[in-house]
Amino acid sequence: MCGIVGAIAERNVVEILLEGLRRLEYRGYDSAGVALLDSQGNLTRTRRIGKVKELAQALKEQPVKGATGIAHTRWATHGGVTEANAHPHLSSERIAVVHNGIIENYQTLRQELTQAGYGFSSDTDTETIAHQVHLELDKCGDLLKAVQNAVTKFHGAYGTVIMDKQEPERIIVARSGSPLVIGLGIGENFIASDQMALLPVTRRFMFLEEGDVAEISRTSIQVYDQSGAVVEREVIESDVEHDAGDKGGYRHYMLKEIHEQPSVIRNTLQGRLSDTGISPNIFGQGADKIFAGIQHVQIIACGTSYHSGMTARYWLEQYANVSCNVEIASEFRYRKSFVHPNSLIVTISQSGETADTLAALRLAKQQGYSASLAICNVPGSSLVRESDLAFMTLAGAEIGVASTKAFTTQLTGFLMLTLAIGQHNNMLQTDHDDIVKALHSLPAKLEETLTLTAGIKELAKEFADKQHSLFLGRGDQYPIAMEGALKLKEISYIHAEAYASGELKHGPLALIDDEMPVIVVAPNNELLEKLKSNVEEVRARGGIMYVFADKQANFKSDDTMRVINVPHCEAAIAPIVYTLPLQLLSYYVAVIKGTDVDQPRNLAKSVTVE
Repeated sequence: MCGIVGAIAERNVVEILLEGLRRLEYRGYDSAGVALLDSQGNLTRTRRIGKVKELAQALKEQPVKGATGIAHTRWATHGGVTEANAHPHLSSERIAVVHNGIIENYQTLRQELTQAGYGFSSDTDTETIAHQVHLELDKCGDLLKAVQNAVTKFHGAYGTVIMDKQEPERIIVARSGSPLVIGLGIGENFIASDQMALLPVTRRFMFLEEGDVAEISRTSIQVYDQSGAVVEREVIESDVEHDAGDKGGYRHYMLKEIHEQPSVIRNTLQGRLSDTGISPNIFGQGADKIFAGIQHVQIIACGTSYHSGMTARYWLEQYANVSCNVEIASEFRYRKSFVHPNSLIVTISQSGETADTLAALRLAKQQGYSASLAICNVPGSSLVRESDLAFMTLAGAEIGVASTKAFTTQLTGFLMLTLAIGQHNNMLQTDHDDIVKALHSLPAKLEETLTLTAGIKELAKEFADKQHSLFLGRGDQYPIAMEGALKLKEISYIHAEAYASGELKHGPLALIDDEMPVIVVAPNNELLEKLKSNVEEVRARGGIMYVFADKQANFKSDDTMRVINVPHCEAAIAPIVYTLPLQLLSYYVAVIKGTDVDQPRNLAKSVTVE
């Protein structure tokens, strides 16, 4: 959601800014804009509704130059999708601002600034930042001090970058809640909301901490903490591949990322899983000692990551003999909750910058949890830096907004966490050995499952005119059914719900008719016979079934049921294996529907506001 790119150099930075925005398109946005300063202090701004290519075309038709510049892709929060609401925003044709996040008290500030003589040309909260900085600059005469004074007035989350046309030799940035990273060059420096934007120009990064304000010039970077004291922030060398945005011959990023899952899970396991198990220290220094005292696990996440946490609850309680609760981060942070003795707080986020999950972690640390663990795909992210322990999923850059490989690598990490905690909680040796064996077989099982693609592509045609669907699963497949429903609604815009199969008689059966496709995940486990009874309940009421079943489960296709035989796999990894067919179904239905698969409407990849 929303992308920021900034640069200060001796060369023209227009193409650097545009390429940075292109690399952030996966985050979701509805408009784009750029502001540039040249050496004479001329400030030019160009904004367009729609994709970055529209902005690039406008800059091609009316070329502008500048060695200092800021750029932005906006995902609307305040005000509609209009050019007037697109970033950057200006104050008195002097101050230019881009901003991620939400200024919660913007209406109060807007009233005060209006009374002070400022006029507003947009409906956004961001314009209050520009005017507030200008007001403070009038008072103190120094841009850095003006920004430091202005941010004390803001309530909410912001990652913001500010330029002054009278000082083209420096940029000021401020971070509270919404991430910002500084890229270090030679005789030039850069700013972005995500290091992916800057990989073509640098691999050296400095991540700003909560409350930081930084002054950036071509040759220097000075960081100040919330108290105004000068601080040092670590410079990290990134090993992220800068060509991660290549579709590799696939039609969409999502399809590419679905097919990458066997290889990325190999990466996740490599060097961490031996023939005898795992070392707890793959979760961080001192993890073994921490896990030895854990009696309860509290998992917090949002969206797809929440579904991985729900699946993990089954594993942790069944195999590791430790109690587990799972809660949506936006609910956890706004209610009074009970902290179990010797509890581990586990947060999950693909980006490591999910606003609600970060806020929940900070709250949990105040409540007295024994330790915190982040399961994340982005090294150096806020969630990783602020947690005691971290497990990096190593999924690589995920560009499609609808998560695929990030989800399955999270699940893989949770199975390893189950092993790590279980060895301190009387985990059965047979369970331990079965999980180790299953994890070793997982990449090959996923490769075998992907051979179902052609059949699923055909099956998807039957969803072309459907408006609603129902997903069913039992046990640890229930969260997988939820994830399948989420994928279908995210990218095809078909209304989809998921239920635990045993809940059919408690309401959902009322929905069943021959226009409601019912998708079932049916591994060959101890709940199979119960699930078959649920399937018959649907068939008896005229429902059309689409069953993804283990080869050994003895489901047969007929006029009322389409069966896709999924390769047999061990029970522990079945949730991961059965995820792939549901991803493929959602993808091919979306293609048939003609939706924007990689950037579905109204959604953003990284949700950095509440």
